[in-house]
Formats: sequence, C-alpha cells, structure tokens
Amino acid sequence: MDSGYYAACAGLAAQTQALELVAHNLANLATTGYRGQQTTFHSLLAGHAAVNANAAVNDYGVLGNSRLDMTAGSLIPTGNPLDAALSGSGFFAVQSAQGVLYTRDGSFHLTATGQLVTSQGDAVLGQQGPVILPTGNVMLSPDGTISVDGSVVDQLRLAEFSPQTNLTAVGNATYSAPAGSALVAADTAVNQGMLEGSNVSPTEGVVQLITVQRNTEMLSRAVSALDGQLNQIAAQDLPKV
Repeated sequence: MDSGYYAACAGLAAQTQALELVAHNLANLATTGYRGQQTTFHSLLAGHAAVNANAAVNDYGVLGNSRLDMTAGSLIPTGNPLDAALSGSGFFAVQSAQGVLYTRDGSFHLTATGQLVTSQGDAVLGQQGPVILPTGNVMLSPDGTISVDGSVVDQLRLAEFSPQTNLTAVGNATYSAPAGSALVAADTAVNQGMLEGSNVSPTEGVVQLITVQRNTEMLSRAVSALDGQLNQIAAQDLPKV
C-alpha cells in the first residue's frame, strides 16, 4: 500500500490528539494553578535495516506527545489567609487516594477537624504529614512555615523537579511524578493571600486551535484522495493483471 496513506493517517491521528489538548487548555483558562499542555511530534522513520527499505517506508508514522508548559501564571490577590500562590518552579505536595501528588493550586481550606485541604479535598502535606491547624490567625512565611497566633505549627512541603522530569496530569491542576524525582524546593517562595491563575494565553490558544483545525482538514482531504486513488487502482488496474 502507498506509504503516503500511512503517513496521512498517522498525521491525522496526531493532529486529532493536538486538537484535544488545545481544547482542554482553553477549557481550563480559569483553573487555578493550571499548567498548559504543549504538543510535540516525533517522526518514526528509523529502526529498520537498509535491506528492508520498503518496510521502513511503510512503517512511517508521526506520533503526538505532550509536555507541561512550566511558565508561571499571574498572581491574583484574594485576601484569604488560607490561599497561597507559589513564585518559582515548585509545587505543593498533597496526599490523595492515588498517593502523593503535586499542585500549584493553593486555594486551601480547613475541614471541621482543622485539616488543611485543597479544593479537591486532598490533604495538604507538611514536613510530618497532613497539616492540622488549631483555631487562630494563620500566617504563611515565604519558605512555607505556618504560624498560628505567632506559634509555628508546621511547614508546607514544597517540591521542585529537574527539567527532564515528566509530570503527568491527574485532573486539571494536579500532577504525579516518578518516584524519587521530587527535590527539596530551593527557589520557590509562598505568597499568602494570593492564587496563581492559569498560564494559558487565550490568544495563543485560539491561534493554535485554528492552526490544528486547518492541518486536520488538510490531512483529512489527503486521506480521502489517497483512498480514492487506491479504489481506482483496485477497480481499474488490478483486473488487467
């Protein structure tokens, strides 16, 4: 079969994935601490011996992958002492049903038992485990130290990751990381009474959406044209053989 058909089908699948990611980014424009996902593409042309050139061509493919855009979002003042935004590349560590996860969404609140939790209900982690706060005036220091009525209670567990670490989205603004990849935060500061907005640019998102839609339409037409060519060969040329 014509390798162009495989190439067009693989490219169409990759553009479809890219369309879903761009749409997901735009849907989370107002999600606190959201990190946009960027699509990357990889060409699969290698891995075959030269003597098998025909197979190498017909195995052509383009795969879509994604990575997190680690650009910081805007800091939005809220005046709520339990809200926290991070400056730098770090994440809050939280305990969920899936284990320890990481988030930039600092819209925290207290349960009836005084436990500090995220908007999703995950326990915010301190140095010894989930943070439990007594009733009183809460103060957050830039290094994450939590004080209530002037007495130190705990310190938020903050984590940073090397640029090579692959963080996987679990929900809209929560991420999982490979075991042992979390580093002690050295260049991250906590800002009390603020939240970090999504880092997705509406303008760039719309431009990406239009571009991906056009690429998808082009590849769809290519698949239709190649399919018609194959049908013509089957109907007209094969009977002559």
